[in-house]
Amino acid sequence: MDDRPRYMISVAADLVGMHPQTLRIYENKGLIRPKRTAGNTRLYSEADLDRLRLIQRLTNELGLNLAGVEQVLRLQDELSRAYARMERLERELRAEIAAVHRSYRRELVVYSPSQHPARRS
Repeated sequence: MDDRPRYMISVAADLVGMHPQTLRIYENKGLIRPKRTAGNTRLYSEADLDRLRLIQRLTNELGLNLAGVEQVLRLQDELSRAYARMERLERELRAEIAAVHRSYRRELVVYSPSQHPARRS
């Protein structure tokens, strides 16, 4: 997902089919956090637009109010962070396993018995 801010509020609102004031309301409620320029102009990224489309789906298609949307988005954010953490831990674990396997290869000694010991009766 592209996180680079690039769309001013009027363009972003047009792209998602919302009124610019709706985007301001969503920002005031903490549902969306557009980046700001030095001149305090809101700039929306593709990720922001995807989030706005999700908010639109949750309110229009599923009938959630903004409090419900807030809960869904919070849970989705938590799930995304958990997945990212799990993937990071899995990569670390795989790297550790590979390191252990490499160390085994260095420590292996080939055993080839030259003769069997004499049997005692």
